[in-house]
Amino acid sequence: MTLNDEDESFIRAQLHALQVEHRDLDSVIEHLLLNPPPDHLLVRRLKKRKLLLKDRIDQLERMLTPDIPA
Repeated sequence: MTLNDEDESFIRAQLHALQVEHRDLDSVIEHLLLNPPPDHLLVRRLKKRKLLLKDRIDQLERMLTPDIPA
């Protein structure tokens, strides 16, 4: 599948936004864990969100990587 320039730009913008959110979640989770008492339910939810973001980031990166013929 070949992407046109507009589609590629859109995917790259989405990818960047998700990567920023993923990094921000790292900071929030670290802050919550370092400031007792941590809200364990919130930390679990944030970690789950972070995993979902990582999966979506991987999908978008695969869309941007051209298929290599075998």
